[in-house]
Amino acid sequence: MPRFKCTVEYDGTPFVGWQRQLNGRSVQEAIEQGIEKVAEKKITIFAAGRTDAGVHAVHQVFHFDFNKDIDAKKITDALNFHLKNESISILKTELINDDFDARRDAKLRIYKYVIINRDSPLSIEKDRAWQLKIKLDEAKMNDAAQILIGTHDFTTFRSASCGAKSPIKTMEKINIFRKEDYIYSYFESQSFLQHQVRSMMGSIKLVGENKWTKRDLLDALNSKDRSKCASPAPATGLYLENIIY
Repeated sequence: MPRFKCTVEYDGTPFVGWQRQLNGRSVQEAIEQGIEKVAEKKITIFAAGRTDAGVHAVHQVFHFDFNKDIDAKKITDALNFHLKNESISILKTELINDDFDARRDAKLRIYKYVIINRDSPLSIEKDRAWQLKIKLDEAKMNDAAQILIGTHDFTTFRSASCGAKSPIKTMEKINIFRKEDYIYSYFESQSFLQHQVRSMMGSIKLVGENKWTKRDLLDALNSKDRSKCASPAPATGLYLENIIY
C-alpha cells in the first residue's frame, strides 16, 4: 500500500494530547476518524512525537499507509474537509518511501515556549502562552539555559510517569530572547523526555525572576532528583515548532 507523510498544525487546547486516550478526545483520534471517512476503513497514523494535553503544534508530522491509489493533494483537501470543525489543519501530504517512519527518521525536534511578560490579562493569546507579570530577565535565562546543552542525565526534568528507558538526552541548542512583551524559548534535540521542556522552562523561569542562579539550575540538573525541579511550566505555552528529517 502507498505510504503518505502529512504535516499538520493544531491548537491543542481542546484535546487530551496527541495520543488516543480513554479520558477524552485526542488529535490522533480526530485525524484517524477523518482518514477513515476517506479510506472507508480504519487506518492508524504514526506521529513524530506525542504532544501532551493543551500543547500545540505548528509543524507535527505523521505517516500512514493508505488502501487506495490517490493523489496526495486530494488527501489534504479531504482531511481538511472532514476536520473543518476541529482546531486541526493538514498543511501538506506527500507520497513517501514505504520505509519512511515519522518517529524513527526524525533527526531533530524543535519546541518553542512562549511567555507573555505583562500585567494586562491575555485575550487573543489566552491558552496559547504563559502569562507572567513579574518582570523577567531573559538574558539571565538564556545564559543559564546554556548549561543544559550537551548530553546529560535529565532525570530532574522528566515526569515521574515517563516511560523512556534512559534519561540520557542530548540538547543541541537552546535560545531564549525577548520581543517586546513576548519571551520566546527554543529547544532543539533529537528527542525529549516526557514533560522535559516544560520542566526545564519552569526552572529557567526562576532564574529570570532572580529566585535561582545559574548555579542553582546546574545543581538541579546534577542532582538527578525530580524533587529538585521547579514546578513545570503550563502546557498552554508549548508548541511543537518543527521536525527535521
